[in-house]
Amino acid sequence: MRIISYNLNGIRSAISKGLLDWLQQEQPDVFCIQESKAQPEQIDTLAMQELGYYSYIHSAEKKGYSGVCIFSKKEPDLVKAGMNNHKYDCEGRVLRADFGDITIVCVYIPSGTTGDIRQDFKMEFLEDFKTWVEDLRKERKNVVVCGDYNICHKPIDINHPERQVGVSGFLPEEREWMDRWETGGMIDSFRLFDTRKEQYSWWSYRFGARERNAGWRIDYHWVSEPLKARIKSARILQEAVHSDHCPVVIEIDD
Repeated sequence: MRIISYNLNGIRSAISKGLLDWLQQEQPDVFCIQESKAQPEQIDTLAMQELGYYSYIHSAEKKGYSGVCIFSKKEPDLVKAGMNNHKYDCEGRVLRADFGDITIVCVYIPSGTTGDIRQDFKMEFLEDFKTWVEDLRKERKNVVVCGDYNICHKPIDINHPERQVGVSGFLPEEREWMDRWETGGMIDSFRLFDTRKEQYSWWSYRFGARERNAGWRIDYHWVSEPLKARIKSARILQEAVHSDHCPVVIEIDD
């Protein structure tokens, strides 16, 4: 099973930049996106169907904001939107799909960059999401949680970490949450295969950040411990240019 996760920063914008041609070339079995920024009727599911994909959409109530989708070659056994918590579900942040013994969760974790209120909301989301995934793992052992986490876990995951002190996305409490996420039995699949510095998945559009590789690694496939032996590869596809993020890909024996 080949799974690609991609924060598109607007699916309609990404399509205008050649996303569908790229998707036809890449041919993932499952394609998870974050920040669709579209309502269901604004997403070209017919085009996705022509590429061989079933479409599952969880949009925010607010138009042009947030939203996650899962597109899959195979029809899932089960699809569930949200965490059964309207505070988060109204923002379209979590979508689950089960394929055989594997559960895929597509998540778009809130950003806290707009101020204290949203940072507090982000920290609340992180704790509630962690509990939700822990409960899910009691039922489903093989879980892949992919998406935009809006957190750099370690100094290796961010440019000039000494300059990022106090910045949302690299705060001690965010990184401590990710430490607990990891010690609780979740595996950063990318770091199983690549331990190099400067392997980023997001760059600001400002001041030529991508050209200078002044980026952050905030897009992940975290995988539950029982799936570790089945992970074949995990990579960042840095050549893709449909968004300010890069897609991340994982291959798992299904």
